[in-house]
Order: sequence, then C-alpha cells, then structure tokens
Amino acid sequence: MSRIAILPLLLVFSTIARATDVQYCEENAEYEVKVKEVNISPNPIARGEPATFTISATTGRGITGGKLVIEVTYFGWHIHSETHDLCSETTCPVETGDFLVAHSQVLPGYTPPGSYSLQMKMLDAQKKELTCIKFSIDIGSVPSVADM
Repeated sequence: MSRIAILPLLLVFSTIARATDVQYCEENAEYEVKVKEVNISPNPIARGEPATFTISATTGRGITGGKLVIEVTYFGWHIHSETHDLCSETTCPVETGDFLVAHSQVLPGYTPPGSYSLQMKMLDAQKKELTCIKFSIDIGSVPSVADM
C-alpha cells in the first residue's frame, strides 16, 4: 500500500471519539444525574477545528430545564468559564432514564497545546446541582491548516 493511500486511513483513525476518565467533584455526593461516560471527538482536540463533547448520563427524575456551567483550568490557573442552556445541549424535557448531552465548539487557533482540566456542573431550573464532574482534555500541538 502506498504512503498516499495510508494517509487518509491514519486521519480517519486519529479522529475517532474516545471515552475519557471522569470523576465526580465530590466523591461521596449523591447526585441525581449519574454520568456514565464522556466522549471527546477528536481526541486530542485540534486547535481551530470543531470538537464535540458527548456526555452519557442517567437520571431518576424528569428535568424540565437548567444550565451547564463549565470551568476550565490550565496548569492550575482558572482561564475560562461558560454557561449553556441545558435544553440547547439536549432534548428537553429530559425523561427519566438515559440521556445524552452534546456540545460542539471550535477552540481558537492560538489555544496553547497541553492538558486542560474541566469541571462541569449541571443545574436544574431551580439552580439545584444535579451533577458535577471533572475530566481532562488534551489540545494537540500540531496547528490546524487554518493556523498556517
């Protein structure tokens, strides 16, 4: 097989979504929403390209609305916060049982490569914390085509 034919295969396999390790913010907390898995695609994330975070979760009660609050740290320094309407990231109302939360975002091309820590809280419409998770993301060191 020629090098030209192998390159597209490598590109396809390098952008497959992979599950990332997730921890609850408080080890002994009884959260109403249990997170099963977080998938990040592509992983590592490419600067200047869309990245999608898909969270598989389950709930014991219906959720009519709320917010996702995301905090980002880099080498221990808080660098970014954002809040999203829960119903723009999943279908509302969320029925009892399994559901997905998906968020896509393009990171600026000037984002420094490395490992970042994210904390995500899910709040209901009354601002009650339903879950809080922490996980790491990796930003690739290879610049995207848009950076060149």
